Formats: sequence, structure tokens, C-alpha cells
Amino acid sequence: MSEEEIEIDIDDLERRMEGALNALRGEFASLRTGRAAASMLDPIMVEAYGQKTPINQIGTVNVPEPRLLTVNIWDKSLVGAAEKAIRESGLGINPQLNGTIIMLPIPELNEERRRELTRVAAQYAENARIAIRNVRHHGMETLKKAKAQGMSEDDHKLWHDEVQALTDRFVKRVDEALAAKQEEIMQV
Repeated sequence: MSEEEIEIDIDDLERRMEGALNALRGEFASLRTGRAAASMLDPIMVEAYGQKTPINQIGTVNVPEPRLLTVNIWDKSLVGAAEKAIRESGLGINPQLNGTIIMLPIPELNEERRRELTRVAAQYAENARIAIRNVRHHGMETLKKAKAQGMSEDDHKLWHDEVQALTDRFVKRVDEALAAKQEEIMQV
């Protein structure tokens, strides 16, 4: 196995670790912090035209005020399905209908709910760390195979250190994202 093949593997490891971080950001975006954000509705899928469709593909999501979301549904026949999907989403938001516009007032979070959300955020971050460590494990297994196929001890050490540095960098980014999200959640 040549060094070049290992280097390509390092790029792949970085891409996969970046994917874990992006998944974490998506999970964090769905956590309600007491302020309206259009991304809160991203995970909501509506039964439309015989299939599950993201809510932002059947209407326009707006944030007219810091504590209000609106969804202007384009097809009047989908308003009921969209309202039902929002109610069943687990966001804890009570939709109010106004024709084809669904208004979503964001209620104030109490202290207990804020603490619960910080624990949920911490769990999401731990899942991202686990995913990153799994990618690291895969990289280390590849290096073991390369060493068995004749890679020098020095090259093995160099690549080992590079994979570890990459892992450390991504775990640090997860920790920073978690700290920022927890601070955002606890803001009153």
C-alpha cells in the first residue's frame, strides 16, 4: 500500500468527521431555544401528494418576529396535513390557522425545560463524538493493515499522529458547538 493511498484515506476520514459535525449542527438547529428560527421546522415532514415532503417544500417559512414563525402553505388542501405534522412533531408549538397561513407562536421556556434541552444537546454532542471516534477507529485499522503490508514504523507513526490530530480537532469543534448551544438555550 503506498503513502498516497493512505493520504486519500485521511481526506476521507476528514470528510466523514465533517459529516458527523454537520449532523450535529442539524440536530442542534431543531432544538427550540425560545426564539423563532426557520430551521426549527426542517425535520417536519408533511404527508403531501401521497408521500412525505419537507414542510419548506409545500410553503414559505418566515420569521416575522423573534417569537413567531409563519408558514404560508401554497396549496390550500395541504393546510390541515401541515398543521397536523407540526402538532405531532414534538416541538411543543401550538399552530394557529389563518387561512393558508399557519402561525406558530414560540412560548417562553421555563428553567426546567431549558435544563432538559441542555441535556438533550449534550447527548447529541456525545453521539457526534462517538461517530468521530468510530471514524478514527476505522482510520487506525487501515493504518494497521498498511503496517502489516510493509509500511515503515516512521510513516506509521506520522499517519497515526495525523489521524489523532484530526480526531482531536473535530472533538474540540463538537465541544465548542455544544458550549455555544447550551449558552443559547440558557439565555433568558
